Amino acid sequence: MLPLSPDGAFNFEILRTLALSRYRGADIGEVLEAAEHIEPGNTESFHDAFASLASRVLAQADGINAKDHPISARDAYFRAASYFRAADFFIHGNPDDPRINSLWTQQTLAFDKAIALLPIPGERVILPADGFNVHGIFFRADESFSSPRPTLILGNGYDGAQEEMLHVSGFAALERGYNVIVYEGPGQPTIRRGQSQGFIHDWEKAVTPVVDFLFQQPEVDSARIGLLGYSLGGYLSVRAAAFEHRLAAVIAVDGLWDIYKSFANNLLPPEWIKSFEAGDATSLNDQIDEFRSQSDNSTTLRWIIDQGLWSFNVENLNGLLDGIKKMTLQGLEGQIQCPLYVGDAADDHFFQGQPGLVKENIGANATLDTLTAADGAGHHCHVGAAVIMNQRLLDWFHDIVLK
Repeated sequence: MLPLSPDGAFNFEILRTLALSRYRGADIGEVLEAAEHIEPGNTESFHDAFASLASRVLAQADGINAKDHPISARDAYFRAASYFRAADFFIHGNPDDPRINSLWTQQTLAFDKAIALLPIPGERVILPADGFNVHGIFFRADESFSSPRPTLILGNGYDGAQEEMLHVSGFAALERGYNVIVYEGPGQPTIRRGQSQGFIHDWEKAVTPVVDFLFQQPEVDSARIGLLGYSLGGYLSVRAAAFEHRLAAVIAVDGLWDIYKSFANNLLPPEWIKSFEAGDATSLNDQIDEFRSQSDNSTTLRWIIDQGLWSFNVENLNGLLDGIKKMTLQGLEGQIQCPLYVGDAADDHFFQGQPGLVKENIGANATLDTLTAADGAGHHCHVGAAVIMNQRLLDWFHDIVLK
């Protein structure tokens, strides 16, 4: 695929933002214009480019008479929200950076203005859970309570927001007549900011309150509820399904069996893993300090560390890896009772080989679906291929719950 930046991390995140274009979350030309101002390795330039674009588009949105032109205003607010989220992406290395909260406030306000202008406005909900509150946004496919609909729960992963999920698969599901609820649990943007809760491995604690909520909604067919997990959500969703048996189907985009295996075998330097497994925290910290002191260090690796420490709410890599080691489906395969769609991106640069492990261990109850570069869908989470991705997974969901 044609690269958008010589920096691999920036290339992927620019593509990720562009990919929201199909479902109202971005516009191609303005994203490419912003990308031209991003310097490889310079995360501040990434922030500046998207913060500037977000402010520009927000001003455009505010200048539209939403009463006379609701669609124009709505779509501009959606785009502004996406760009505020993009501006936030690489700045978590300093957890006290005030922009982490100010950008999120701006994206939330813009997004809320957008969903208020939908034909059926989205509804934010706060759901009590075990030691935290789950935040969600409920989108109804129609306003008739006489014909309950299948419903999809959409969850993001290591770094993404519930708002992004509306553009990833939410609008595609609504177009097909399904209700949608997007949500966030511990470690994810709203909960990490507002409740100081880092990631947990026992994700059923986040999903069960969402299912409880849906069971109370008259427009939801409670026998036809599906759960989709995106990126790290590919682990979180399947873990939840091992304990939450009211789900009719689970979709993992993509399948993840053991998160630590990918960190140990692909994402982190082997000498770091050796120090961690030897219990030598001092050596591990020294190696990370040395890495950070290098002016030409990997943007991707730097981001993996920064985002991990922030999202797990830990102080060092040792604490991060301790948390990640708990994120495995090993031993739970017999508890997953509903059909499982396992997405597989052939060229995934984060979790190569993990979807195959899910299929191998779950067996006949799992459907492995591989998309490749020839499909334009070989990147992590099939980023850039929203149409074919949603075609495959939503057709599968239809055939499971409406056969």
